[in-house]
Amino acid sequence: MIIRPLAVTDAPLVHDFFVRNWHHLKPWVPQLAVSYKDAAQCASGVTRLVEAAQSGSSIRFLLLTDDQTQLVASCTLSQIVHGPFQACYMGYDIDAAYEGKGLMRALCQHAIAHAFGPLKLHRIMANYMPHNNRSARLLKRLGFKIEGVAQNYLEINGRWENHVLTALTHHQSPTSRFQ
Repeated sequence: MIIRPLAVTDAPLVHDFFVRNWHHLKPWVPQLAVSYKDAAQCASGVTRLVEAAQSGSSIRFLLLTDDQTQLVASCTLSQIVHGPFQACYMGYDIDAAYEGKGLMRALCQHAIAHAFGPLKLHRIMANYMPHNNRSARLLKRLGFKIEGVAQNYLEINGRWENHVLTALTHHQSPTSRFQ
């Protein structure tokens, strides 16, 4: 498997990933991801994500098959803020066929090392719906601590869903842990 940042040329892989995994991901993703089911809108969205990476406000890492013909998972560090806050949000998606193999954990570890290393961030926040047991286990294994529950936090499938708020700080997880 290969881990690398998203590129504009990855739009077809991203589109294929969302088409292939739509029913698997639909319970967890915000409505804005619907646009990834349309090839042209997906290409436009990928371009925006690459531009956001160039501006330093986010970065999406991809986990690809060795021949780079299939997207297996992605992990995004978004809303990157420097100054006194030095934080970001982390979100992720994995192909249903690859769940339970430790691949999402490895990709998130790569993103965390990037956040605490080159980006010099202090805090990473990742939130999940209370009934998303896989995300709960993943974040716990990565060292994220629960900070509370936000009521009606994010609109998913036309409903405002509660989310468990978690965070990982550089002090809780030295960069060397993931390098």
